Amino acid sequence: MAISWKSRLKERFEKNDSWPKIVMIYLFLLLCCFITIYPISFIFTVSLRPGNQLFSTSLKLIPDNATFKNYTDAFTKYPMAKWMLNSMFVSSLTAVFAVIISVNAGYAFSRYRFWGRKFGMTLLLVTQMFPAPMLLLPVYLMLVRFKLTNNYLGLILWYVSTAVPFNIWLMKGYFDTIPRSLEESAFIDGASILRAYWSIILPLAKPAIALCALFAFMGAWSEFIVARILITSKSMLTLPVGLIALQGSFSTEWGIYSAAALVTAIPVTVLFIALSRYLVGGLTLGSVKG
Repeated sequence: MAISWKSRLKERFEKNDSWPKIVMIYLFLLLCCFITIYPISFIFTVSLRPGNQLFSTSLKLIPDNATFKNYTDAFTKYPMAKWMLNSMFVSSLTAVFAVIISVNAGYAFSRYRFWGRKFGMTLLLVTQMFPAPMLLLPVYLMLVRFKLTNNYLGLILWYVSTAVPFNIWLMKGYFDTIPRSLEESAFIDGASILRAYWSIILPLAKPAIALCALFAFMGAWSEFIVARILITSKSMLTLPVGLIALQGSFSTEWGIYSAAALVTAIPVTVLFIALSRYLVGGLTLGSVKG
């Protein structure tokens, strides 16, 4: 039977004499939660305000005369749906290719000893020391040479190349925690390397694979600078670049802008909830005894 959070808190107070310290910790955590949630709640409030109440000083979460007109205007006045589909297409393909490359490369670095292995891992780590804008000029010139500007393929290649190094390190570290004896047992039973990898290792690595997919998707979904430079066609704009169109030269419709910003966060939130069941550790605990 599940124990309620009240029972757990009471039990902790009874077992621990330093309950004032625990209270201070919980108060600090509540303060951090408030600091994190307040900007989001403020954006939500602005998105519900009518145009004539945009600069109201009221602290109500649901403003007077609240309306969803800003949300409908975001999709009727601007091609929000098109921008979201473009971003979804680019981000999904980025996540798929990044996961395929990272999982296989991470397994190779973890299980096999080959020439250049240490140098390769070090090189992947070094690439994380340079900010993405610093690499933009040489990569842009390379994409221009191969005629991949204003092309989703060039954008996806950039996103995959920036997501793969970190994800390889993540997968390599996770594969190191999976006992080799699991594969050795499968080999004794007659399984091939690919069979053991597909049927035993990958199911155990679901938490790390889910993290790789989430990181790659979020990086591509929210990226602005590279997409702004590589994509120039208005019909191909991704969501972060398209949102700039909501900013006028002399005035900005902040209600519509806030509504669009909240809509932008929905796909990532849904993906995180969908993958949350895999974002747990200890799946290999008890797999090997003795």
